[in-house]
Amino acid sequence: MKIAVPRERAPGERRVALVPDTAGKFVKAGITVAVERDAGRSAGFLDEAYAAAGATIAADEAATVADADIVVRVNKPSDAELDGLKRGAILIGFLAPLGDPQSVERYATRGLTALSMDAIPRTTKAQAMDALSSQANIGGYKAALIAASTLAKFFPMLTTAAGTIKPAKALIIGAGVAGLQAIATCRRLGAVVTAYDTRPVVKEQVQSLGAKFLEIDVGESGEGQGGYARELSAEAIEKQRLGMIKAIGAADVVITTAAVPGRRAPILITKDAVAAMAPGSVIVDLAAETGGNCELTVTGETITSPNGVTIVGTVNLPSTVATDASQLYSKNVQTLLEYFIKDAVIALDMTDEIIAGTTLVHDGTIVHKPTLDALAAKGSA
Repeated sequence: MKIAVPRERAPGERRVALVPDTAGKFVKAGITVAVERDAGRSAGFLDEAYAAAGATIAADEAATVADADIVVRVNKPSDAELDGLKRGAILIGFLAPLGDPQSVERYATRGLTALSMDAIPRTTKAQAMDALSSQANIGGYKAALIAASTLAKFFPMLTTAAGTIKPAKALIIGAGVAGLQAIATCRRLGAVVTAYDTRPVVKEQVQSLGAKFLEIDVGESGEGQGGYARELSAEAIEKQRLGMIKAIGAADVVITTAAVPGRRAPILITKDAVAAMAPGSVIVDLAAETGGNCELTVTGETITSPNGVTIVGTVNLPSTVATDASQLYSKNVQTLLEYFIKDAVIALDMTDEIIAGTTLVHDGTIVHKPTLDALAAKGSA
């Protein structure tokens, strides 16, 4: 059996799907691991480390994936990258099928089996495979650091001979994995934190981290299946926006995390809300990749509003912490692989809840065809 680890080619992507330590564990189990030259360099993992772990270093992508039974990636492959995979190969990565439903048909046409890491069921049994959570954790952490380094104020309260500095006020919108990590990090940095989420069930989690829970009655719950957030109705979103303006205006920092796979992120911070903020305030929009939660967000850019508010639309924050992000993702992938590889033999049980929930295409047959209806059930991490 051969597992292939090609180099990621998406702009700005620094992560790698398997780190040397993980690759070594599969080699010890009698599995060949081929790693494309410099696949891990951007994440701090050199070819020498992979070779020392027993992996084969391939000269290019074609040589890496040639005859590979399993190809593990971070991002979904381009059509050109798909062409090198043999029929019957298993493709694993963040395939993002809801954002590109046609990609599932391409996997089927090429006779592949495709498992999407962003479709891992959020269950206790699958917790160690939950790559969405591991990477969202990093995004929330880095968002707090960006906010602290951008804000023209201290985060903590400081008492000095020159006077006392009040702590910064941070508002976190969305208390999923990324939001909870942003809350925890802002608190560790000394800010006074308030958080808002449409799911009342997360109130206790927010308060356990030392933050205040902001309650706005929008007339419905934002809790979807499996602990994910779901998209609210247009009427509820409008009530939410109006209720948020006062809270946003009082904050020095706002971090937003509300994203819905396959759809544009809901607008939660309007131009009016930005105008209510003081000059020098900061918004870090973790939903920038899908349009942003702030009406003024520019994907991939940091801009300043007319009233002096900095709006950060940086995308793919986990890639900016590439070493640890790769370590965590590699562990997620390892756990999934060990779940269906038994004694160096692939054993995909399509009646198993985790395998069935993660598999998009099985031996060229579409198992789950993504539709917009599926979005209502899954929503944001």
